[in-house]
Amino acid sequence: MATLAKASTSTVRTSSGARARRTGVKLLVFVLLLLGAFIQLLPLVYMLSTSLKQPSDVFRMPPEWIPDPIVFANYVQVWNRVDLARGFVNSMTVAVISTAGEVLVSALAGFAFARMRFPGRNAFFGLLLVTMMIPGVVTMIPSFILFRILGWIDTYRPLIVPLLFGSAFAVFLARQFFRTLPPELEDAARVDGANPFQTFLFIFLPLAAPILATLGGLGFIARWNDFLGPLIYLNTADKFTLPLMLVRLNSLYERQWHLLMAGSLIAILPIVFILIFMQKYFIESVAVTGLKG
Repeated sequence: MATLAKASTSTVRTSSGARARRTGVKLLVFVLLLLGAFIQLLPLVYMLSTSLKQPSDVFRMPPEWIPDPIVFANYVQVWNRVDLARGFVNSMTVAVISTAGEVLVSALAGFAFARMRFPGRNAFFGLLLVTMMIPGVVTMIPSFILFRILGWIDTYRPLIVPLLFGSAFAVFLARQFFRTLPPELEDAARVDGANPFQTFLFIFLPLAAPILATLGGLGFIARWNDFLGPLIYLNTADKFTLPLMLVRLNSLYERQWHLLMAGSLIAILPIVFILIFMQKYFIESVAVTGLKG
């Protein structure tokens, strides 16, 4: 009996120690995540604080995190000064059209690489992945020369047309997703007389909502934040996208940081909404696409 009592006591102590260690690990992870969140949010809080300051208070040391006075007129001033409304329309035009084309074509290509069999399929897919290793700056000058020959400079075509053929990263993610779907779906569609395109359109595409939302969200954010492309190809101020509009706040002799911060906060609002409302789809797509290679 004494031996059993000692064994039971030792088991309880071991269980309590393991529980304490797990609690300590969870607490450490929570503290690290809280610290990471603070580091990530600090620049955003600084932007918000600066956007509400007077010009004379921007570089005051120590910095005032709560401005006094709070100047909401900065947002009205920057909106009217650089015509942010036109910048929103221009950026939205480029981002929506290019992202829609990229997602649709990449989904089609991903379905073909995942579910259809044709000669050289793996070789073509490997070649597609190799293109992801080529930096964009390498093709910048050849692309500019080509678009100049085509007469596309100072138009939105160089920013939209290349993406209408899809992108290697989007094709890769779409392929990984379609490979996770059971083959019985395809077999059932074939029995019902559906061709590959009908199978994709009516069966696989509705099931691909998580990956399509992820590709759409990531593509939209990339197009919305693109600065280098519009800087190279657009010359007319009325055609500038939002990032180029904000650059006009800076001149050679003047830096109006309070207005720049206000304009930047206005510009990131669509991205914030996308990240909030599509967070669930982002997590689902990342989890699913990593299940099968």
